[in-house]
Amino acid sequence: MAHTRTPVEARRDASARRNGLSARREVLLDQLEEIFLEQGFSSLTIDDLCRRLRCSKTTLYSVADSREQIIQAATRHFFAKTTATVEREVADEPDPGRRIIRYLNGVGTAMQRNSVEFYVDMVSYEPTEAIYRLNSEAAARRVRGFIEEGVTSGHFRRSDAALAGQAAALLIEGMQSGELLQQTGLSAGEAYYELGELLVNGLSVRK
Repeated sequence: MAHTRTPVEARRDASARRNGLSARREVLLDQLEEIFLEQGFSSLTIDDLCRRLRCSKTTLYSVADSREQIIQAATRHFFAKTTATVEREVADEPDPGRRIIRYLNGVGTAMQRNSVEFYVDMVSYEPTEAIYRLNSEAAARRVRGFIEEGVTSGHFRRSDAALAGQAAALLIEGMQSGELLQQTGLSAGEAYYELGELLVNGLSVRK
């Protein structure tokens, strides 16, 4: 006699299928991220990606409905993973100065993974440039929050906090636009490292 699934079993099976699809999509996004960070995305076609991933177009389009949306999904994936990793790095750091350095070093480490090809593609393509800009603005807000915490705890001088917060925002904006990198010759990763040292050394209370 054939077994008729109960509503509970049907919901459980549907949930298992969704979880399986979600896990597969996550794997594909990880693989796409690595490909794009290594060589950019402007020259890659769907056929190229299918060959690299050894998957069908149907499988690849489970990530998103078009090449453009796949590129954006992989870029968001990179920044979401970076944010989660960096936040874990600073979560257990009580010192405000070291927190800023660890945060910006973490961002710098992530940005060092970007090849020149990916960085150029990212800032040249409006949808991914917008994703990068939003994440840069979020990083600037996070740093300003760390500065305020340092002022409250007495680690930083209040007289310099507003200026430092604004300077951090402007420097991060300059990195995002590429103007600062062009003028200094630094990569985005190197610039984030230097910004952390600059901020903390300038804000520290002098004995």
